[in-house]
Amino acid sequence: MNRRSTRLVAVGASAALAALALAGCTPSGDDGGDDTVTLTWWHNATSGPLPAVWEEVAADFEASHPGIKVEQTGYQNEELQRTLIPNALASGDAPDLFQVWPGGELRDQVENGYLMPLDDSIADTISSVGATVNPWQVDGKTYGIPFTFGIEGFWYNTDLFEQAGVAEPPTTLDELNAAVDKLRSTGAAPIAVGAGDKWPAAHWWYQFALHSCSPETLQAAETEFDFSDDCWVEAGEQLEAFIKTEPFQEGFLGTPAQQGAGSSAGLVANGQASMELMGHWNAGTIGGLTADRQVPEFLGWFPFPGIEGAAGDPTAALGGGDGFGCSADAPPECADLLAYIMSEDVQKKFAASGSGIPTVPAAMDSLEDPNLKAVAEGLSNASFVQLWLDTAFGTTVGNAMNEGIVNLFAGTGTPEDIVKKMQDAAATL
Repeated sequence: MNRRSTRLVAVGASAALAALALAGCTPSGDDGGDDTVTLTWWHNATSGPLPAVWEEVAADFEASHPGIKVEQTGYQNEELQRTLIPNALASGDAPDLFQVWPGGELRDQVENGYLMPLDDSIADTISSVGATVNPWQVDGKTYGIPFTFGIEGFWYNTDLFEQAGVAEPPTTLDELNAAVDKLRSTGAAPIAVGAGDKWPAAHWWYQFALHSCSPETLQAAETEFDFSDDCWVEAGEQLEAFIKTEPFQEGFLGTPAQQGAGSSAGLVANGQASMELMGHWNAGTIGGLTADRQVPEFLGWFPFPGIEGAAGDPTAALGGGDGFGCSADAPPECADLLAYIMSEDVQKKFAASGSGIPTVPAAMDSLEDPNLKAVAEGLSNASFVQLWLDTAFGTTVGNAMNEGIVNLFAGTGTPEDIVKKMQDAAATL
């Protein structure tokens, strides 16, 4: 993961069409006057090894499917999720295959008739990923398939931990606070956060909520938008107290998450920060920001620690995945391309590249990166996995929640403000 700052999507129709033109997007099924079917494919791979994987996938699919041309384009995740895809769908000129996020966003797209149901065309592909596909289903129908799924945790510099005398990764919040104090001695920031992109800051509150609220409370919030339990305010109070210990790098409110050496991932990659809370994809991102473009040997991973005495399950995990779906107007060959992306061979290439954790079980043995293996083990050990909260709650509540959390980070909001924004947003649905 994933995924998630508030972006303005009210871009004029002309701007949206211009963006599509620059991406080489042709209307779904438009063959340009000959027998060639052109499939446009938008994804969020812009750094690390994944862009090369998708380029190879597109070329191999073309080679094995004469008469089909695949135009694949990678965009920065924020731009893709919050601007390009919503504008393309609203304009009626969407790409054929594109990134589809589960939860509330998927439900909105299905309700508007933007997505193609896949069950009749690639049923075997859907069954190959088992229950992992459930968040991409609405009313029993499948509208997207995840190619990767994992959980969030801390990506950390084992050398700096050793230098600071932190012998083992923290397993409780008290131990995390103690580690932060020790890590100051290294001269590196104890923790990097890309609060400039908003969603990485929001994920800190998500984790405190996950470990403060019971599983039953979390479920009620997702299905009934019930935020009355005191644990939601407690999560903000815990985050507020944590921020006051000054664990983050200087200027964290303006730091981007994953773009460039000065991003939070870049600070970890180059030894300027000891750790970063981030999703399962981060090993590849960090590797793409080092001098030699390789995942550093010092990199390690551990799950977010439990909070002693809190109602939340200490072994619960926050996570999600990236999936692809076809637009409602895409030609049938779009489903064939998606099935190829989800094939065992391609999933093995994806796993071996270190880009993430595959969802086809037969490809799991192809994981080579020890950190991804650690994430996969953490996933298997989790009592349950809660989808990213903004994804689970949908755009309206999710955006309001994230805004409140960022205000708390900036010192302009309170724990109570976050919950009120969520409740007010839910009341408009």
